Amino acid sequence: MNPLRALQNFGQSVWLDDFRRSLVTSGQLQALITEDGLSGITSNPSTFEKAIGDSTDYDDALKAMERERDLDAGAIYERLAVEDIKMAADLLRPVYDASGRSDGFISIEVSPYFATDSAATIAQARRLWHAIGRDNLMVKVPATAAGLPAIRQLTGEGINVNITLLFSQTVYEAVAEAYLAGLEALVARGGDARWMASVASTVAKTSKRSLRAEGRAIILGFLRRQMALMRRCGPANQKQRSSGGEKSRGAISAPGSDALRRGDQTTCHEWRGLAEQLGRARRFRDRRALALQHKKRN
Repeated sequence: MNPLRALQNFGQSVWLDDFRRSLVTSGQLQALITEDGLSGITSNPSTFEKAIGDSTDYDDALKAMERERDLDAGAIYERLAVEDIKMAADLLRPVYDASGRSDGFISIEVSPYFATDSAATIAQARRLWHAIGRDNLMVKVPATAAGLPAIRQLTGEGINVNITLLFSQTVYEAVAEAYLAGLEALVARGGDARWMASVASTVAKTSKRSLRAEGRAIILGFLRRQMALMRRCGPANQKQRSSGGEKSRGAISAPGSDALRRGDQTTCHEWRGLAEQLGRARRFRDRRALALQHKKRN
């Protein structure tokens, strides 16, 4: 069996941390998806810089843009990147659909020059999101002091965010809070949180014991807040209509959220996807705990 495909049996998704146009035009990306089970791609300005500068993939496109004298280097890069990401997102779309919208994403990064500018980060993320126009897109935003408000705002607008530059447990917790606040804002304005997706990876030079303990506290806090938000969707709160037996979708009060305490009209179906995510998180946590117990015994 293909070893990359075998990883799927352990609940792992293989993403490619590299990208260039010839991956698409040569058919190599389609082969990686079909034969090797590739289920996602992440890109950044440095990978595009290398691809544009060290290959002939973009020569024709660059020649065509020479006539547009008002384009600066940043605009040229963005146009090329948007075209590439669209093509790759379309190839990954079957993975996205087959996974129930939980995989099959491709990421594009906002300019690193905006790492200390919330407004500029939000503006470029919005522009990229709408220019590419693909549901299986994630926009990479750094977890800087200026990035945290952007993460909240973009999530609240229904934009999938891939969060980068996490180097401590404290920052990871701040990112989780920003993401949750964004989800609450999205639901409060009538958005659908079921299909939201996000990635947050952390790198920390600390002891494994400390990282596990801190990470466990963050995850448990996240789970408790999600439980509070979804409690109203439990069986006791799902009324049956007398005729036809259809579940009522009327508004139900929600504890644990300032946005929802204001009386926003939120229906249970909007949280069904989050409930499924919570179940997966619990199962992962339980499997992890059993694995650690088995390791200690042996």
